[in-house]
Amino acid sequence: MSEKLPRKIPLAKAINESLRRALETDPKVLIMGEDVGKLGGVFRVTDGLQKDFGESRVIDTPLAESGIVGTAIGLALRGYRPVVEIQFDGFVFPAYDQIVTQLAKMHARSLGKVKLPVVVRIPYGGGIGAVEHHSESPEALFAHVAGLKIVSPSNASDAYWMMQQAIQSDDPVIYFEPKRRYWDKAAIETEAPRTTLHQARVVRAGTDLTLAAYGPMVKLCQEAADAAAEEGKSLEVLDLRSVSPLDFDTIQTSVEKTRRLVVVHEAPVFFGSGAEIAARITERCFYHLEAPVLRVGGYHTPYPPARLEETYLPDLDRVLDAVDRALAH
Repeated sequence: MSEKLPRKIPLAKAINESLRRALETDPKVLIMGEDVGKLGGVFRVTDGLQKDFGESRVIDTPLAESGIVGTAIGLALRGYRPVVEIQFDGFVFPAYDQIVTQLAKMHARSLGKVKLPVVVRIPYGGGIGAVEHHSESPEALFAHVAGLKIVSPSNASDAYWMMQQAIQSDDPVIYFEPKRRYWDKAAIETEAPRTTLHQARVVRAGTDLTLAAYGPMVKLCQEAADAAAEEGKSLEVLDLRSVSPLDFDTIQTSVEKTRRLVVVHEAPVFFGSGAEIAARITERCFYHLEAPVLRVGGYHTPYPPARLEETYLPDLDRVLDAVDRALAH
């Protein structure tokens, strides 16, 4: 890893440094997207990369998400490893057809002969006071599609190393970046972690209940565990890191110990990823569970105006309420 990295850096800077390293080490890596070059991205995640690597490696594209992903597919077929940016979560849907009918299917369609090592970066989630199409959490829509890997880091170190692993993957990866955490600082591990791209991690050990989350909600769950500890409750916090595939083994091991599970995500609870986790863990841990698996998430409504998003998004009180309900059984 570059020795220029300071001890602690924001999550956005960690992604920038990871992309820089990929561009330095592999001439087949390209970065594409709207305003990723001269502007450095609306969140400055790609800041300085076009200046240092040129317009043929860091490419400003037209405002055409379907064309961006379609071009990346063509480049991947020719041996490149494109990393494309979708400027905001809600802008991905013009490219949804390309992603789910071409990018996700080519490996199976070719009986394994064709690989598409494309990373699609999507800043997602709320908490920044933006309007609809700038604050959604559409990860479950992609997780339902076979052939795609769906991941989301919660901290700067994971953001750095998971981007490295995503770019090195021969399968397409949808890399959801929690924009409300872009400015959260953390130390970067100096050596590549042994954790695989899709392996969950216990970030806080506990005995009474398991909180499982990914991306922007991991920090909230850690805050909930701190608050619960003041009342004598011991909560275990899992950072799932990957939505598809899901590391059910790590979740199961935790739930067999704590006997209770609350899943937290920003996306609406209705048909969200928490539903799959709840169903699968209920099957796997039926004789261990002492309470139903509970879910905390957004409401099944369009994303609200900024003045209402604090009501819409999960907060500390809603997480702790679910904890209390689970512990009451």
